[in-house]
Amino acid sequence: MSGGTGVIGRAAVRSLVAAGHDVDVLSRSAANSTLIGELGARPRPGDLFDIASLESAYAGADVAVNLASHVPVGYAAVWPNAWRQNDALRAEAVANVVVAARAAGVRRVIQHSVSFLYADNGDGWIREQDPIEITRVTEPCAVGESHALGFGTSSHAGVVLRFGSIVGDDPMTRFQLKAAASKRPVGVGRPDQWSHVVHTDDLGPAIVAALHAPGGVYNVGAEPVLRGELVDGYAKAVGAVSGTFMGPVLRRLAGPRVEPLTRSLRVSSDHFSAQTGWRPLRPTFDPAWFDAAELPAAAAR
Repeated sequence: MSGGTGVIGRAAVRSLVAAGHDVDVLSRSAANSTLIGELGARPRPGDLFDIASLESAYAGADVAVNLASHVPVGYAAVWPNAWRQNDALRAEAVANVVVAARAAGVRRVIQHSVSFLYADNGDGWIREQDPIEITRVTEPCAVGESHALGFGTSSHAGVVLRFGSIVGDDPMTRFQLKAAASKRPVGVGRPDQWSHVVHTDDLGPAIVAALHAPGGVYNVGAEPVLRGELVDGYAKAVGAVSGTFMGPVLRRLAGPRVEPLTRSLRVSSDHFSAQTGWRPLRPTFDPAWFDAAELPAAAAR
């Protein structure tokens, strides 16, 4: 596995180990190796930008799971250079994973992706066959998906999981809660548009379910929630009356990275459930989702 010390990765390692699987995780530092060991997995040396090291790490593996990303949190996200590493991980690194997995005899590649690739569909439901909208912001992720799906053959499976926006025990949720407590905008888009979300409790079980999914693209998340309800949920979690949305001036300052987050995405995860039996433990959004963030009391005042 790559990306095993990130938000999705830690959840995946715990769930895979609990399900009885042997898990090796790429590591490039002593600190990460320690964390990987604490999670119950084995650290393995490897570099996503070095195909030979990946091939060595994948030797004897049945599945290659790539969850690597480097998403900037908070106001750092407005700087274009802040996304350079994440874009490389989404495109170039996925190509390397596929090449190395094929050379090592791996039979399945599971690749993490995001549902905001879809085109805005208003109040209409979005399923896996619906169109995506490619911009220079979303292109690296779409390229990575293409590489992963290209791994599939009659005897090999490439599985892409399009997760909703993550809410729960993760840095972005904590940043948004602190912003809401300080009465800063946390919403992007319009209150009457739809957001596709997934709780951190449901990330790991989705990776376990993907071990047996037929090759293809799958949406993974809870029932979509109206963006106004989601933003008000952040506010209520920190004792505020209601949440606020980013205005047009702030959106322009934030640049093109914000645009995919403004799309109305009423995304269905029924196909993934039908193919694997996976069901979200947190099927519908409510303010209790934020309990997992364990926001310090001082930040909520």
